[in-house]
Amino acid sequence: MSIGKEFKEFAMRGNVVDMAVGIIIGAAFGKIITSFVTDVLMPPLGMIVGGTDFSSFKIQLSDPVISGGKVVAQGASLNYGNFIQVTVDFLIIAFAIFMMIKMMNRFMKKNEVPAAPPTPPEPSTEELLLTEIRDLLKKAKV
Repeated sequence: MSIGKEFKEFAMRGNVVDMAVGIIIGAAFGKIITSFVTDVLMPPLGMIVGGTDFSSFKIQLSDPVISGGKVVAQGASLNYGNFIQVTVDFLIIAFAIFMMIKMMNRFMKKNEVPAAPPTPPEPSTEELLLTEIRDLLKKAKV
């Protein structure tokens, strides 16, 4: 089998195509949530904290290097505000995915057809013989 045919079989498997669709939708969903957090959630939260943008929170570790009135090298800083922003993004995305999966599971349970109860096993030949004997004894007593 040629490499081209092998690759085509691999790429056209249902799981690979489903995974690709999931990755594309996940990336788009991530952009929507990031926009929601950045543009809708964080501005009011920043106002509550004092009107500042979380991504601008940082601790300056060293001063910038200035030569001739121009900044030659930026100073080192610990940008913890950006970490807060990304953490909030992650928590919202994780919660949204959790709720979506929970809703899908509930929908799938409603569509499941309950399984038929298992049929009782056929009686063995001994049981059939004993049943026959019991019935004959009942008739003999009458």
